[in-house]
Amino acid sequence: MTHELKKIIEAFIHAEKNKLKAVLATVVDLDGSSYRRPGVRMLIQENGKMIGAVSGGCVEKEVLRQSQEVFKTGHSKLMTYDGRYRLGCEGILYILIEPFQPETALIEAFHKCIEERRSFEVISRYKKKEGIEPGLGSEIRFSEKESFPFSGTTVTPEAEGSLSVFSQEMPPCFKLVIVGAEHDAVQLCLFASFSGWEVSVISSPSDPKTLANFPGATKIYSVAAEEMDVSLIDGQTAVVLMTHNFANDLKYLLRFKDTDPAYIGLLGPAHRREKLLNQFLEYCPEISDQFLDRIHGPAGINIGAETPQEIAVSIIAEILSVVREQEPMPLHKKMGGIHS
Repeated sequence: MTHELKKIIEAFIHAEKNKLKAVLATVVDLDGSSYRRPGVRMLIQENGKMIGAVSGGCVEKEVLRQSQEVFKTGHSKLMTYDGRYRLGCEGILYILIEPFQPETALIEAFHKCIEERRSFEVISRYKKKEGIEPGLGSEIRFSEKESFPFSGTTVTPEAEGSLSVFSQEMPPCFKLVIVGAEHDAVQLCLFASFSGWEVSVISSPSDPKTLANFPGATKIYSVAAEEMDVSLIDGQTAVVLMTHNFANDLKYLLRFKDTDPAYIGLLGPAHRREKLLNQFLEYCPEISDQFLDRIHGPAGINIGAETPQEIAVSIIAEILSVVREQEPMPLHKKMGGIHS
């Protein structure tokens, strides 16, 4: 959800340049089930444009209608949306709508936090009662000493004591590092960017690429394995090796041996994976089991993928299943709720 908040802040900056006011809608609580869970957000601009979503598309018109009171009064309010008879989701959404007027200091601190890939926290105070109440609103906290309200005002201790709190830990934006720059890498980059991931592409120095070659990519690096900056890799990063060159894949895998990614995917059949890992272990006999457990090859889940686009979907699906610690299965075979 960090990437969604990032888009909201970027949209606010654009709206402010055009002298448009904005309000923020956040799902802060839920009774029953819903399309999306608490923590989803949507920015509504004064001209009616909406950025983001708080459901699959059925709640947004009502949020837009109720946001007009916030534009008019400048006061935060809580609205409810009962989807039991309209959505079939059997849930009641509690949505906080508040003026969104982040200070310049908040925006600068946010961009610095995103660049440094640090976690932060968003705290929303609300009451499960429709209408305007004192103290309703959200703040973003980067550290114990650095926090900012979204609306530019702070809550009083008197009001704070009567409110419920929704706190959300926001990790760094999930990142995909694609090692390789062939046609299939372009498709994987594009589909990953659609998912809101930051994408870095590593191409060969002998065949350098630019951002124009990879729509959706954040950064392109044309470096040999031994020159690659492995600080790119952290626990919120997936890596896919797809150079289509066995020796190069091995060199990059060796370069990653001291990193801690969430996932490493190897393109190609199982016998290629075994050969690659055997040679890798010859160079790194002391490598930890934890590192080896992160290696997945052939990359992707079995959905019958054949085209580069379908293979990209397969790989992204496997990365999500690994990061979310879920066993891929048809949802109709899952016992309990979808999000349980």
